[in-house]
Amino acid sequence: MTTSPERPARHRGLFLLGPAFVAAIAYVDPGNVAANVSGGATYGYLLVWVLVVANVIAGILQYQSAKLGLVTGMSLPELLGGRLRTAGRRAFWVQAEVIAAATDLAEVVGGALALHLLFDLPLVLGGVIVGVVSMLLLGAQSRFGQRPFELVIIGLLAVIAIGFVAGLFVTPPDGGEVLDGLVPRLRGSGSLVLAASMLGATVMPHAIYLHSALARDRHGTPTDESALRRLLRATRWDVGLALGIAGIVNVGILLLAAVDLRHLPAGDTITAAHAVIGRSVGAVAALVFAIGLLASGLASTSVGSYAGATIMSGLLRRRIPILVRRVVTLIPALIVLGLGAQPTSALVISQVVLSFGIPFALVPLIAYTGDRSLMGGFANGPAVRLLMLAVIFVIVALNVTLIVLAFA
Repeated sequence: MTTSPERPARHRGLFLLGPAFVAAIAYVDPGNVAANVSGGATYGYLLVWVLVVANVIAGILQYQSAKLGLVTGMSLPELLGGRLRTAGRRAFWVQAEVIAAATDLAEVVGGALALHLLFDLPLVLGGVIVGVVSMLLLGAQSRFGQRPFELVIIGLLAVIAIGFVAGLFVTPPDGGEVLDGLVPRLRGSGSLVLAASMLGATVMPHAIYLHSALARDRHGTPTDESALRRLLRATRWDVGLALGIAGIVNVGILLLAAVDLRHLPAGDTITAAHAVIGRSVGAVAALVFAIGLLASGLASTSVGSYAGATIMSGLLRRRIPILVRRVVTLIPALIVLGLGAQPTSALVISQVVLSFGIPFALVPLIAYTGDRSLMGGFANGPAVRLLMLAVIFVIVALNVTLIVLAFA
């Protein structure tokens, strides 16, 4: 799944776009949908600013991950695997795999819920179908390479965007209230919990691990400094466009909930949202919403399995067929669905588990991108390192708050 680091990037323009769009799927997964629907339905436009801040943070971190892969010719897991002792490397792999499994659980549950909303299928059967379709996507990636896989994911991202934003054209939000929502403020402990959930769930460890490999595998590592600088400029465009679309989708979900889903009925958040959209906006809007959720589950679970294989390869220095890995990580999600867990609750719990893994991805990222022995003249300066330290502090603090409040 890797490309020789000596191969220079010979193409220009739009051909250079793609790796960031795969990573961006992590930012529009079913967990984000649940958090954004809850935020808009409960607090209206109040938390728009949280999503804007989260998207800026995500862009910074994803670019740094891609830069690491392009400059060093190694993914973040490979760098960790080469610098940790055997015991530490294996322990790091265990926590990374737990986080990857928690991520995959959310994606499969979200896709299964979408199939239930669309076709009234049992959740377990829906989970199996999501797993099978994601295997087909991963099989195509293994056979035809990364570029076709990227194009499929970009297509699914387009479906996600249409599915979650289309309702705004039927019942547009109030422009003045949207601008007012850009002013940072909270309203009680409940809004703090949702803000922590929305920001904390935005930064996905598996997307950070994966992006360094995606950029390196697609473009290689040019030995010519001017070519590398040109490639890094293209990567900034790639990240900006991909995360910009993801940000628009997330804000769109919150605005849709703020306009049409105020006082959402108690129960499963996403199911209730689908029902209310059908009554207030129309059956077509509800159908498009469910299709967007299905595309989100299918795309994100495929990307999550891809990330898990990258983590295992880098930290254990072993490869297993990515389809075998897909089957193994599908089992916990099917068990959760089989036990009758409420889908939205399962999504929230998976995000809490996910939050434990964020520091393990971010701390090495800031250390390696600031290391001149690794990055040479492309190492981050003091200002960028300070900015990334502030980002890490905010994310970790909010996730600790989320965990404490969740268990309290």
